[in-house]
Amino acid sequence: MLIKILKKFVGILGFKLINKNHIKNERLLSKYSYFSLNMILENLFLNNLVHSVIQIGANDGQRFDELSKFIKKYSPKTILVEPIKSNYEDLKLNYKDQKNINFENSAISVNNEINFLFKVDDNKLSLYGEHIKGITSFSIKHLLKHGVSKSHIVKEQVNSISIKTLLSKYSLNNLDLLMIDAESYDGEIAIDFLTNSLFRPIIIFEFIHIRHDTFKKLINLLNSKNLNYFKMEENIICLPKEFIDIHKIF
Repeated sequence: MLIKILKKFVGILGFKLINKNHIKNERLLSKYSYFSLNMILENLFLNNLVHSVIQIGANDGQRFDELSKFIKKYSPKTILVEPIKSNYEDLKLNYKDQKNINFENSAISVNNEINFLFKVDDNKLSLYGEHIKGITSFSIKHLLKHGVSKSHIVKEQVNSISIKTLLSKYSLNNLDLLMIDAESYDGEIAIDFLTNSLFRPIIIFEFIHIRHDTFKKLINLLNSKNLNYFKMEENIICLPKEFIDIHKIF
């Protein structure tokens, strides 16, 4: 009875309790599953299918980054986007010996609406696990539901740029892979990209934190754009239907 009351109260505040066993089981299954995001990326690069990359939410290029080792090994033309200044400086340092990389110290947002992000105070990071440095978000709720104390959360002013302006700024002629990890803003970025770009890359984005109304709109858009998609771990992988080498990703 107490649990039901607690869930109802939390729901009123705009949060939802998630079954921790479900999350832990999903992660354990993903860790040992034959099919994984790492395997998908490895096969894409091995089969010479990726020559240009945009990674939105690149963080420091090390922490929980499945893409980093492939960028370093295969040197595709790459744009790495990271809005938080300290992460951005670490990102550049991590890729200092790499070629063909452009760094963008901005938040990707629709109509440049984001000018600050919430993050854990640097002085409080040691109180949390490694993943906490990577959950910076435009929504304070995103940090709170990860167990961060409100008193440990600070705002950081950030530059803002739309996906359309980003593509124009770096004069891309082609895009093979778009990877998005924007901590609950992934859906808005993917919708904006699909609406304002003629490129048809492979798109990988984290879906578990996207609001349902936004996710529903995104799924409808993926269908209208003739994109095949499937769930892989905490991500959705989208492939253009004309992608003739689909067998090469497995």
